[in-house]
Amino acid sequence: MYFNGEDIATQEVLKKRTVEKYLDLLSKVFIIYKLSGFSKNLRNEITKTKRWYFYDNGIRNALIANFNNISLRNDVGELWENYILAERIKFQQYTAMLVNNYFWRTYQQQEIDWIEDRGGKLYAYEIKWKKFKKVKIPNSFKNGYPESSFDIITPDNYLSWIT
Repeated sequence: MYFNGEDIATQEVLKKRTVEKYLDLLSKVFIIYKLSGFSKNLRNEITKTKRWYFYDNGIRNALIANFNNISLRNDVGELWENYILAERIKFQQYTAMLVNNYFWRTYQQQEIDWIEDRGGKLYAYEIKWKKFKKVKIPNSFKNGYPESSFDIITPDNYLSWIT
């Protein structure tokens, strides 16, 4: 599950600055972490928004009061994405990987879940719970960053990505 502070401020009638303070506090105590948008100034890229993820799905589930079995949930994709990205961050830290992490999105609603900028090269990843979903690299990204790589992370191949 990801969210941004502007959504919370709009929905809960809180001031944006107050929400940003709460998000900052939650990140400092390792409840959530921030993912910024990636851009090299292509015209259609969105960079001002940020996504916030939970380090622990249990806290997420407690906040939304949903501990149902996966077969009864409608947010399995979000749970999977939240879990796998938190595990990737742990892997990066355990292996002392020098990396900057981002997500990527355009005004045309094209997006990539996870971008790693490592050693001057971009590695793009799409996180999918259902392996049979056809996913391909967005044309805007492929054309804007032709030297980048693109992979899909599913329950079938995630272990090699986080270990």
